[in-house]
Amino acid sequence: MPEFVTQSFDRIADLLDTGGPVVYLLVALSLIVTTIALIKVWQFRRAGLYGGMAKVHSAADLYRRGKTDAAITLLRNIGGIAGTVAAKSIRGMLRANVDKAEIRAEIMRIAAGHLEGLRDQLRTLEVIGALAPLLGLFGTVLGMIEAFQNLEGAGRQVDPSVLSGGIWLALLTTAVGLAVAVPTVTLHSYFERRIERLAHDLDDLIARLFTADFEAETFHKVTDADTRRRA
Repeated sequence: MPEFVTQSFDRIADLLDTGGPVVYLLVALSLIVTTIALIKVWQFRRAGLYGGMAKVHSAADLYRRGKTDAAITLLRNIGGIAGTVAAKSIRGMLRANVDKAEIRAEIMRIAAGHLEGLRDQLRTLEVIGALAPLLGLFGTVLGMIEAFQNLEGAGRQVDPSVLSGGIWLALLTTAVGLAVAVPTVTLHSYFERRIERLAHDLDDLIARLFTADFEAETFHKVTDADTRRRA
């Protein structure tokens, strides 16, 4: 192992020992955040949040134009939440014995269940993002108390380095707390935004599947009227 890598690890170990239990706790929280982030990225990829919506909308357009078989065939090759919702919607509307409103309500329930599943562990990120700065501040307060106790114990032979060194060590926990909180809050905001966007896309998709294509109807009506006038 290169010498600079060994020195870096030694430096990090020294900082952890210096920061005390609060820093160790913050490092543990950062590992939890990293694990959750990796799981969410994998989950979002499986759910189709990083592509596939264009094909789903193409399938919806095929269905609205009356090409049901082509739409179902296209959806068979599309995974993710949107593809599942679209396929279930089309298959449901092909059942003549079920009311269209009931089918839409069931599809909305299924979509809401998928969205709720994507929100798993986001609350944990939110709590860690709010808790990390407070833990850092708590460690700083404890460090400042210890620094002033050392200063008091020195009596009249006060060494400024004792106070400055204690303050530096105390502020270390605040820096670590912020270093954990900033990326955690950023990740939480990013995941929430992706879920909100998927929710909007699903609402739009369901509306397109369960409502008529008014532009197409208008076109046919105008065409029929023109035909009658010409006749």
